[in-house]
Amino acid sequence: MATIKEIAALAGVSRGTVDRVLNNRGSVNPATAQKVTEIAKALHYRPNKAGIVLAAQKKNLKLGVILFLADNPFFADVLEGVQEKAADLACYRCTVILKQIPIDVEAQLDAIDDLMRKEVNGIALAPCNDERIRARINDLYEQNIPVVTLNTDIENSKRLAYVGSHYTVSGATAAGLMRLMTSGSVQIGVITGSSDILCHTQRIAGFIDALKPDSARMHILSVVETNDDERESYEQTLRLLKEQPTINALFFAAGGVYGGCRAISSLGLGKKLCVIAFDKADTTEQFLKDGVLSAVICQQPHIQGQKPLDLLFTYLTSGELPESEYYYTTAEIRILENIRETTIL
Repeated sequence: MATIKEIAALAGVSRGTVDRVLNNRGSVNPATAQKVTEIAKALHYRPNKAGIVLAAQKKNLKLGVILFLADNPFFADVLEGVQEKAADLACYRCTVILKQIPIDVEAQLDAIDDLMRKEVNGIALAPCNDERIRARINDLYEQNIPVVTLNTDIENSKRLAYVGSHYTVSGATAAGLMRLMTSGSVQIGVITGSSDILCHTQRIAGFIDALKPDSARMHILSVVETNDDERESYEQTLRLLKEQPTINALFFAAGGVYGGCRAISSLGLGKKLCVIAFDKADTTEQFLKDGVLSAVICQQPHIQGQKPLDLLFTYLTSGELPESEYYYTTAEIRILENIRETTIL
């Protein structure tokens, strides 16, 4: 295994410089830092685990997490993953500070500022897709505060990595399910969360693109936004189905599934529509039993809560960059017959 001394000799720098680069401590010339990093990678350098533990305990790291405070049970599962990882990191004297906010750019900027006042070393963030958020992430990068995005990404930013669903694929998966579960002319209504959230627009884009080969029989009549709010989803779904009585299929591209399914039931349309949604929740099984939902696609929320903190902690303690820029969770298709989770031995 390569040592810091060997890397320093090959790079023509001091061991102290190598230590600063590999452990993300202090300022090093970017060209020198890149050279050291490339040599360490070529030599398959792995920091001493005991040293990492000791270094982490001395640093008393603080990590911030910003999640949407949406009326969406999915985020309760993400939060559970965050809390589980936070408990693990507490053993290393690493503190996790959680902020839950509405889907709002100003609220997100305020949350970032508050975390910075608390002197966090890194942030895991479900970002609004807005230029001000992108600029803020880039500012944090310049301040050596790494950001890992989760659940939804933001393009052209200097975030460290993204953890979450591959949304164009999950949207295409929903389209494939709808194609398999329907016949004849299909008139589709799309219920989404917010056009300000990249993952929602990517899901719909994937859904639309996958429907193109069947465009002669499958048509999207309307797209409505609900901000992941159950009450708004109920009202918007009810209005949509009343105003567009030819709709015989619905695609819930975001949260608000419970409210939307209640609207379907109130109109007596259970078992009469093909309805594809996302995420397993306490109510999902009952809606599947009632025939209101046809299928749901799950996206491993616990991993979305845990993995970003793991990536930040590893980077801040060892200087080790993530192996990948994208950590995609699995799109798991659930129907009535397999909605209950089982343990695989």
